Amino acid sequence: MYVHDDQPRRHPAPGDRRAVILAAAARVIARHGVRGLRVTAVAAEADVSTALVYYHFTDRAGVLRRTMEFISDRAERYTTGHGTAAAPLPPRAELENALLLELQDTPEVRENSTAWGELRATAVFDPGLREALADARRVWTGELVELLGRVDRTAPATALAAAAERLTATLEGLSTRWLSEVLPLTHARELMREAVAVELAHLRHAARTRGSTRIFD
Repeated sequence: MYVHDDQPRRHPAPGDRRAVILAAAARVIARHGVRGLRVTAVAAEADVSTALVYYHFTDRAGVLRRTMEFISDRAERYTTGHGTAAAPLPPRAELENALLLELQDTPEVRENSTAWGELRATAVFDPGLREALADARRVWTGELVELLGRVDRTAPATALAAAAERLTATLEGLSTRWLSEVLPLTHARELMREAVAVELAHLRHAARTRGSTRIFD
């Protein structure tokens, strides 16, 4: 059905159009899952033509891959820092803050986390999406390794990497349980804090063990 609109439509700049389309794709995935993602549905959600979606992303697979990158980048934006005007946090507080900001009851975080969970589940059966997921996780894990290393500068690199993997896996599990209302948000955040404390204690132990081993070399 044709609806006449007397108001002139604002056409975003080319760079903005890509962001608008990807934000729309994230909303579609969060609401309807990856199976519900159709180029026509994304175009309707973004209020653009399907031809424009194909122009920017080639095909549905291209939309999926770039949407995963978009979701990852958006999460990085809302989990880094605690306010540009605020004083820098101590390393441990910054680490906790980065993880806990993934567990906040805002529309953006709910949408982002839900869409990420849908993409992660689909990647089990989609090798192409699996590769994009692995790339995003490597970046995320690397950022946590850097934060953990600032908290404990004596911990071995292998221990830092293992701690980062466990913390990201814990966060993903807690996020899924909170979003599905199996776990209250306050309890999920409490468990995340406890997981950080356990990992930091483990890193201290690993650092002491490495030091004592060197003594007897």
